[in-house]
Amino acid sequence: MNANNKKLIKSVLCGDALEASEFSELTKFSTLQSFAAGEAFTLADSDELAILLSGDAEVTQQGLTVQLSAQVNLNSLNPTDDSVQGCTISAAVVLRLQRDALSKWLDHSPQTAAVAVRLLRLDRQRSAVLADARDTQAEQATQTRLEKDLLGERQVPSDALYGVQTLRAAENFAITGIKLMHFPKLVTALAMVKKAAARANNKLGLLDNDVAAAISSACDEIIAGQWHEHFVVDVIQGGAGTSTNMNANEVIANRGLEIMGHKRGEYQYLHPNNHVNLSQSTNDAYPTAIRLGILLSHQEYVSALANLSYQLKQKAVEFSDVVKMGRTQLQDAVPITLGQEFDAWFSTVKEDIEEAKDVVEFFREINMGATAIGTGINSDPEYSSLVIEELSQISGKELVRARNLIEATSDMGAFVTFSSVLKRNAVKLSKMCNDLRLLSSGPRAGLQEINLPPMQPGSSIMPGKVNPVIPEMVNQVAFQVIGNDITVTMAAEAGQLQLNVMEPVIAFNVLQSLRLQVRAINTLAEKCIQGITANEQHCLDVVNNSIGIITALNPFIGYENATRLAKTAIENNRSVRELVLQEGLLSIEELDDVLSVENMTAPRRMRKAAASAL
Repeated sequence: MNANNKKLIKSVLCGDALEASEFSELTKFSTLQSFAAGEAFTLADSDELAILLSGDAEVTQQGLTVQLSAQVNLNSLNPTDDSVQGCTISAAVVLRLQRDALSKWLDHSPQTAAVAVRLLRLDRQRSAVLADARDTQAEQATQTRLEKDLLGERQVPSDALYGVQTLRAAENFAITGIKLMHFPKLVTALAMVKKAAARANNKLGLLDNDVAAAISSACDEIIAGQWHEHFVVDVIQGGAGTSTNMNANEVIANRGLEIMGHKRGEYQYLHPNNHVNLSQSTNDAYPTAIRLGILLSHQEYVSALANLSYQLKQKAVEFSDVVKMGRTQLQDAVPITLGQEFDAWFSTVKEDIEEAKDVVEFFREINMGATAIGTGINSDPEYSSLVIEELSQISGKELVRARNLIEATSDMGAFVTFSSVLKRNAVKLSKMCNDLRLLSSGPRAGLQEINLPPMQPGSSIMPGKVNPVIPEMVNQVAFQVIGNDITVTMAAEAGQLQLNVMEPVIAFNVLQSLRLQVRAINTLAEKCIQGITANEQHCLDVVNNSIGIITALNPFIGYENATRLAKTAIENNRSVRELVLQEGLLSIEELDDVLSVENMTAPRRMRKAAASAL
């Protein structure tokens, strides 16, 4: 046993006063054992006493699991027949002492008696930890309620509005960490669907007034923003959305029970399936809620695009007189105004607004009343029309019954089309942000034509550097939206027969793309476009020094002359303007007219070219 271990033992056991011979005797029935983090061990109380000298461990005895820290007994001073199972949390050192030999040694002298006192204190610490754990276990037992389903019984937290099926789903699908509650419009839409179903069933005499009223009241609270934290199922899940549907059914049922004066879980009065899910299936309630969730979110998307287009138009007007060099294939082309460049971006965004308004109409067609596969099994003949009428009134959205409920239950075409529109917009925005990054590159060694508003320091090592972080963010959002579109496409194709079980990943990706686009567009408009300034003189200098203006002279001096002058200008680092005047091809007045901003950036009436210019 090395000196460090001896010192550690003496420190933990308060054995500094021991004679060398006494400590030597102690080591004869002592064993030191080192454990790596995460290593399991077993202790038999009847044979030996174990003391955790260093590190942390978790031990289980008689069904009770506790965490113990250094300088505590891992098992009791009083031997029992119960073994202790343990696992180290961090690297640990355990001192094992043979009980019989220890007992004899402790009676040896007054110095060993001090060790006995220390052992007693360590045992009391262990007892205190175990007592706290038992109290916590007992408290937790009173904080749960027992629920049962097809697979058996489970303890559900008593403060949870969800029930046993939601609990299982939360355990089964710990996938993205993104839960239903993170999409509040979807949660709201689920509540609207359930409220509409309750009202329709009540009008058909299938649901009594008290139960229908309780369901409606619970749904109203969710629509108002309450209880969303109880929608805990992961957005990606197996089962074609059944977990989402049951999460909603259970939350609404338990809140409805409270409204009726009953306890959560007393489903004999208001049942998640028998009452909240009456006349429905996941296969019509869930896709309807997704469609409605998109309809409820859609105006935010349109408003974001409208705001961005407005900011772009403002800049188009502001920069209408800033002449600059246009470029194709990153090479000088012909002059353009910076205002024209921004106006083109305005037009492309404006175009997407109309596209977004058109495509959302697909989601007004819903399959409520289809139940399992579109045949309407377990629903009243009048239910479908009635529930859609109720849902339209509740949501404020004009909804219509799908022409073919079987087709509507399995087809995901609307989501594919909408996702494609989001992708198209993302691609356009990303291209625009690429241009913004290029035009603002510099500030000394790049194009340097515009200045983006500085948002944050750009480097941890390069002083003074400011990066185009907002356009970069939009680029990355675009990449995500494009990837999401591929997922939606593949998932829509993966449907089989009368149902597409991949609806959860379709819903997740479409809703995520929609949310990302809205946030990215608003950020781009407010934190980038609005604050852009132009380097007007620099833009003009680049145009005047560019070979690209030679194109404007083609109709007046002929293509051959223009080509020759362009080559000479490049080879001799001369300006086109200087060479035209030197050769007398045009007068200074004619040259000024041809190279004016108005004539270089818009169509003009052309006179017939002179024979000498051809």
